[in-house]
Amino acid sequence: MGFFSSKSKDSGIVLTSRIRLARNIDGMPFPQLLSDVEAKKVIDSIYSSLKNSSIPEVKNFKLVNLSDIGKLQIFAMVERHVISKDLINNYQKAAVILDEEEKTSIMVNEEDHIRLQVMYPGLMLKEAYEYANKIDDAIEENITYAFDARYGYLTSCPTNVGTGIRASVMLHLPALTYTKNINNILNTVTQVGMTIRGLYGEGSNAMGNMYQVSNQVTLGLSEEEIINSLIAVTKKIIDQEERAREIIAEKRNIAFEDDVYRSLGILKYAKTIDTNECLNLISKVRLGVEMGIIKEVDIKKLNELITVVQPATLQLIDGRELEGRDRDVVRARIVRETLK
Repeated sequence: MGFFSSKSKDSGIVLTSRIRLARNIDGMPFPQLLSDVEAKKVIDSIYSSLKNSSIPEVKNFKLVNLSDIGKLQIFAMVERHVISKDLINNYQKAAVILDEEEKTSIMVNEEDHIRLQVMYPGLMLKEAYEYANKIDDAIEENITYAFDARYGYLTSCPTNVGTGIRASVMLHLPALTYTKNINNILNTVTQVGMTIRGLYGEGSNAMGNMYQVSNQVTLGLSEEEIINSLIAVTKKIIDQEERAREIIAEKRNIAFEDDVYRSLGILKYAKTIDTNECLNLISKVRLGVEMGIIKEVDIKKLNELITVVQPATLQLIDGRELEGRDRDVVRARIVRETLK
């Protein structure tokens, strides 16, 4: 699903909101210690629990065993933020359960037995949590979770013990980058108990000026407190990004407009382009469109390109596996055709 192509009132800066819940089955070893037979039992029991649930929304979810699909399909799911890179590390024992729109994905046998994820466009953390909680209840109708009255939900990694919740937002912050204020913002975020990562979470870079902000603490706070805290931080970042855009507009900087139009020119006419350069150029053009500088480009097309230009996705579109240089050529062609 192309969440970057969805539209909401906050989606200019807040691309997506995500809620992830970590759960484990009581009495079953953590995924790292599962035998092949136990891993299959975990997958079957979770999928069966959904199929037998009284909640109608979950009955049409589909099961995908990672061992049954090709590597390009697996990596394309990472690029769409449907699964994590960590799930691939255990792919022979792992699976993902999806709804039709890929709004909901349940990773099975990643770091924990269950990594339930709900992702919505824009700033919709409360709505995402409400739906994730509903799916969580559907699973728990037929499965007993590993839970301690004092510590809460028990997880493979101690940092997730407690609520097991990881709330996050994906932010596009090009103006703060352009005005060289981004580092101040990032430092402030970490000081208020949040963590900030790149486009694909932990260990990834902030390509295309996209940053993922999430809570660090899962123990000692309620889900509502964690979500409300992240919403408050996110709104402050939105204010700062909007102010940075106002400063750029007030200065009517010809160098900025030239940079934006040059970025568009490269995207429309380049014959070869790598992922990082492409995302950074899309970021500049997207900012130009949102500020009213560029009027002839549909922002929906730019949003769609954020996923389409990723390595595995573009190879699936092209119908063949490609080496690095050939991928760059195909990427440039896809961008040219999209923006013509």
